[in-house]
Amino acid sequence: MPADYNGRWEMVSSKSFEDVLKALDIDFATRKIASHLHQSKVIVQNGDKFETKTLSTFSNYEVDFTVGEEFDEQTKGLDNRKVKTLVNWDGDKLVCVQKGEKENRGWKQWLDGDLLHLEIMVLDKVCQQVFKRA
Repeated sequence: MPADYNGRWEMVSSKSFEDVLKALDIDFATRKIASHLHQSKVIVQNGDKFETKTLSTFSNYEVDFTVGEEFDEQTKGLDNRKVKTLVNWDGDKLVCVQKGEKENRGWKQWLDGDLLHLEIMVLDKVCQQVFKRA
């Protein structure tokens, strides 16, 4: 049985988010605003089906996926690119690969007790965020 990601998650730390945004060619003003935002995540999981929302006062982002099924994702609210996205299990860790105009793009997330760890990668940049179950 895979890990249970269901719930609301509140950000407790974020490192190098602005570096990832810069690698995505996000403009200076937007990077500055986004790097200071407090984010919440709402995840509804039913087996391998996920409905996810990332919420902040500046921008919200929703993406639904089924583990193991590639889909077309429009990263509206972030860098507004079209990517081919595939999320797979690696043990209890979710690993996402996004194919598009930026190399080495994707994310990994895993649970450690009541903490949700998220690593976001683009090119050679990695952002590490931690969320606590609300």
